Order: sequence, then C-alpha cells, then structure tokens
Amino acid sequence: MPLTFLGATRTVTGSMHLVEANGARLLLDCGLFQGRRKETYERNLNFPFDAAGIDGVILSHAHIDHSGNIPNLVKQGFQGPIWCTSATRDLCAAMLRDSGAIHEQDVAYVNKHRQRQGLPPVEPLYTCQDAEASLPHFVTIGYGRPFAVAPGVRLTFLDAGHILGSAITVLDIEEKGQARRLVFSGDLGRPGLPILRDPEKVQQADVLIMESTYGNRTHESREEAERTLRRVINDTYRRRGKVVIPAFAVGRTQGLVYALHRLADAHKIPDLPVFVDSPLAVNVTEIFRLHPECYDEEMREFLNSDHQRDPFGFRRLRYIRDVEDSKALNFRQDSAIIISASGMCEAGRILHHLKNTIGDPANTILFVGFQAEHTLGRRILDGQERVRIFGEEHLVRADVESIEGYSAHADQGELLGWLQGFDRQRLRQVFLVHGEEEAALVLAEEVRALGVQEVRVPEWGEVGGW
Repeated sequence: MPLTFLGATRTVTGSMHLVEANGARLLLDCGLFQGRRKETYERNLNFPFDAAGIDGVILSHAHIDHSGNIPNLVKQGFQGPIWCTSATRDLCAAMLRDSGAIHEQDVAYVNKHRQRQGLPPVEPLYTCQDAEASLPHFVTIGYGRPFAVAPGVRLTFLDAGHILGSAITVLDIEEKGQARRLVFSGDLGRPGLPILRDPEKVQQADVLIMESTYGNRTHESREEAERTLRRVINDTYRRRGKVVIPAFAVGRTQGLVYALHRLADAHKIPDLPVFVDSPLAVNVTEIFRLHPECYDEEMREFLNSDHQRDPFGFRRLRYIRDVEDSKALNFRQDSAIIISASGMCEAGRILHHLKNTIGDPANTILFVGFQAEHTLGRRILDGQERVRIFGEEHLVRADVESIEGYSAHADQGELLGWLQGFDRQRLRQVFLVHGEEEAALVLAEEVRALGVQEVRVPEWGEVGGW
C-alpha cells in the first residue's frame, strides 16, 4: 500500500498525498503551493501524475493550500468524486471561484507588462469558470458516518476543530487479507478556542500523517492574545493611526470579529470603526451562519443570550464588498481597524491597504496567522526595512506586531497531547507534514520520545510503504 508525499513536505503549503490501495488511487487534499512566483506557477501547473488516473480526492478542509488546485485537477482530466463535509463544500464553492478570479486578474496584470516587452501572453492556472466546473464533483459526508470510497477502503471524517467543516480523515483499508488504518490529521485545531468544537481524539491507527506547522513553538493563551489585541488597538488609537490586519477570509476573520465584538461589548477598546474588506470574507461569514452544527458550547450560549446576538456583527462593524467602498478606506483620516485578505499578503485588497499605511509610524500592521517563507507577509514580519508592493519599493515605518494566540493550528504541546490519545503499541509510523523543516524536525524528536516506532519527515516525492 504505497503512500506518496506530493505536497506540504518540509513546507506549509500545497497539501497533497497519494494513497494507493486495491488498485485505487486516492488523493488526500489537492492544495495550491505558495512561494516564489515562477516556482509556484510551474509546480501548481504540473501534477506528478495523470489527473485522469486519480479515482477520488478526500478533502480535509477548504483552505486554499489544501483545496486550491482542485479546479486545475478537473481541468486536466480528473473525473472522480471529491469527498468532504457539507461545510467544506459550501466554503469551496465561494473560495475556489474567488481563487479563479484572482488567477485571472494576476495574469491580466502580468500580460500587460509582457505585451509592452513584446512577449506572448500567459494563461492563468485556472479561471473562475474552471472552478465552477469542479463543484459538481463534490460529495458531502457528515462527521462520524463511515463511507466506502473504493473497494476495501472505508472513509470516516472526524471533527478537526481547525476551521468550519475541517476534518480528520480516517481510512480503514483491507487489502490482501490485511486490515490497516491510516489517519490524516489535516490541519488540527486548538482545544478551548471559541466558535468551533475541539478536535476529536482518535485511539487506533497503524499510520498517522500529522501536520507540524507549529511543531517547535507554543502559542500564547487566548487571554494573552486578547490582552495583546487590546493593547495594540489602544496604542494605535492614541497615535491616531489605523490597525491593518492581514487575515485569512476563512476562520481567522470570523474569529477576530468575534474577539472584537467581545472587547467592544466590555468597553475595553475605543469606539472606533471596524471594516472587514474582503468580498470572500463576507461570503464566508454568511456560510458560517449556515452551519451552527459546527459550533461549540460557548458559541451556542452566546447565540442564545441577549435575544440571539449575531456573533459576526456589531454596531461599529461594516463588511465591504464594493471596490469603491474599499478604495474610500484609503482616504479616511480617523483611526480604524481594517481586516483584509489575503492572510499572507500575497494577493487581494490587503495589498492596497499595506501600500497606503505601511509608511506611516502612526499605523500598525498586525499579523494574526502563520506567514510562509518567501511571502510578503513573512518579509514584513521578519523586519525588512523595505518591501515591494505592486512592484514599487516601500519603506516600512508602521509598527509591526504579531499575535499567535488566535492561530487555528495546534501548537507543539497541543499536537503532542492529541497524539498521546493514540494506542502507541499499534501506531507504527508517523509522517510529519505541513511544517517548515525546522518545525517538523523538532516535533519529530518529541514524537520519538513518546515511543513511536518510526517517525519520518518526508521529502517531496518520497514513498512510504505501510
């Protein structure tokens, strides 16, 4: 039963792993790789297999680094089903179309420059229409409902607690008289965070593929994160500046809005306007409202109190769809909080807000999520004095802050705590993916210390037999 690692190996993007059993070829995730522009395009365009030869995709969740190359897979001949939860399907309907539109916009911008240089135009990786063509392939399965996805292969989704609809994948495989269980954590959430339920525990597995994004770090607590958020907002307000927050449209934006709602209710931050400037985030927030089955007890209590308040809306909050309203934010002179995508500052409206705020020391750029290598967000967070935005160099004079307590990824202790729920007499192999090399290697040593027989940090293309 070969297991081939084709993405998110010693990096945090492009999640994709190939499982072969009983003649079936199944992909775990089909995500977009993010990094240097040319390398990114070539790697995402060219699959290391025949797309038509893949029998099905098992999708852990909707984040683009896990789902974002599905339209390209379908475009290149994939005809099988894509199994996921209902919330993941709803999120992908919005996110993949948005991704296709971004690819079209990026290529249009690039082709203007190529035309001036006398170069032929390039094609987008996929279009919004390609994304729409992939949606009929989605097949939804509820948590805890075993489902046969191939001969001798049974799939069960468990709640991963990472974003709305995120799932731990459990594959029970019978082949040549042997029964084996493969578990893929997907992106694992954190216990105790608001809105979503905690990650479910798994007791039995022969092989585990586990994320390692924060394998070498420990997050601050939710209370510490809230104190930092409060301090940053109040300090920036006193300077009469703006707080600009690059945030993923799915999960992070909704968590921030809920946190700001609580701070505003408690009068712990000034009465200043809050803008969510991302059409995708607006659409995603509506999808959050449609899936209360994913909520935890705290969120249920919040909804049932005070005439069923909206957790994703309050008096000073405004959601921005129209591009002219977005542009108008750049001319505001008063203090404000602006939340905009993308979370790693690689595309979208956040680039315009950074361009207009990064040079003023009154302002604050606040990061609340992981910044991958070679992204603009990482360069700003690492303290580069000058960065390029839309091809122009900008001096970074704004205050730069970071909060990890709002991360939806489990930290080292939380990953190890989840892993300790397994029967380690049965667990023979652990493969660590979705983490930069240092984080994965540090976590590997910690996992070995728990007594796991074999722990590996695979390279791209590495094949594991199990």
